[in-house]
Amino acid sequence: MGNLLYVIAVILIIGWLIGFVGYNAGGIIHILLVIAVIAILLRLIQGGKLF
Repeated sequence: MGNLLYVIAVILIIGWLIGFVGYNAGGIIHILLVIAVIAILLRLIQGGKLF
């Protein structure tokens, strides 16, 4: 479960970077970033390693 959260967080961060650099798609990109940060924090709280 923790590994899945990490993969989702990485995908969301990459999507945010593409949207931020390539084209401003509005608030959806920033919502994706917030979700990615929450997923990373959940992983850290559960005691897992990031890498």
